[in-house]
Amino acid sequence: MIERLSVGPASVSELAKPLPMTLSAVVQHLKVLEDAGLVKSGKVGRVRTCTLEIAAMAQAERWIADRKRFWEQQYDQLEAYLAQASSTGETE
Repeated sequence: MIERLSVGPASVSELAKPLPMTLSAVVQHLKVLEDAGLVKSGKVGRVRTCTLEIAAMAQAERWIADRKRFWEQQYDQLEAYLAQASSTGETE
């Protein structure tokens, strides 16, 4: 759904069409995305159209990048510790 919305706005029906799930399940997924602030929807007549909230996606991307950097630093520190411990015989 996110991938499709990155191309542009789409109706719930358009989003549901290629997916192997019920329309009800698609609506539930969209609700989660809306609650997270990643998607916005509006209704005109009987058609509900969804759009991607680009600013929220950018914020999520920054958060993920921060977590990635943190864990890479942790792994680098662990690797350095294990290399040092191995060279001094502490792992035996």
